[in-house]
Amino acid sequence: MKSFIIAVLVAAFFFLALIFGARNEQVVNISYFVAQGEFRLPVVLACVFLAGFLVSWVFAMYHIAGLKLSIRRLKKQVAANDTIADKANAVTETATKEVDA
Repeated sequence: MKSFIIAVLVAAFFFLALIFGARNEQVVNISYFVAQGEFRLPVVLACVFLAGFLVSWVFAMYHIAGLKLSIRRLKKQVAANDTIADKANAVTETATKEVDA
């Protein structure tokens, strides 16, 4: 449900950017390191929106991958601790039976 809400919000922001861009047919001058260009405002807005989305997505995937690796490592630790606990319980049960006998 959470991912659906996020997808709807992203689509709504993109739709608003398209509406804003459609109402503004101005030509803007963009100067970058070695060149200069004239572009329509909707094209510039769409490119900037897409670039921001992609950068955010890359950072989110990096963070999620780190969390998944942490989860995997912690699950292995829990499994190892469970094995040790099972062995300790078996030793305790054996010792209890020997004392009772």
